[in-house]
Amino acid sequence: MSYELITFGIANQLFGIDIMTIREIRAWSPVTRLPRVPDHVAGVVNLRGTVLPVVDLSIRLGWPATETTPRNPIVVVEHEGQSRGLIVHDVNDIVSIAQESMQQPDAGSNDTVTHFLAGIAPLDDQMVMVLDLKKLMAADEIELAA
Repeated sequence: MSYELITFGIANQLFGIDIMTIREIRAWSPVTRLPRVPDHVAGVVNLRGTVLPVVDLSIRLGWPATETTPRNPIVVVEHEGQSRGLIVHDVNDIVSIAQESMQQPDAGSNDTVTHFLAGIAPLDDQMVMVLDLKKLMAADEIELAA
């Protein structure tokens, strides 16, 4: 068995998300900031008449905020009926990762990033960190923005 992933970059690191959770990849559009939401919630955008909460994935992972430009895509994901936009630095490719090559991150690590990972796998000459959307969206106060 293998995992089909969309890969993208954040802070010069390679990440992947299950392709079946991706609804679309949008060009950048300015977000409307909302009061009293967590720092990682960049705001909301209009997605064909629907208010879509947008998360700065870099902040969510514990890194500095993304300095957005018109080149930053928004990856729209859906998990358990909830859609979110994720600001990433760039979108790379669709890849297939063999299940046996996926390794679990160190569970004892205090690193913010490893908490959100389903696993790490080699891809060519680099490593891809596979995000777990359930963990990424769990206990998220984003509902305030929805």
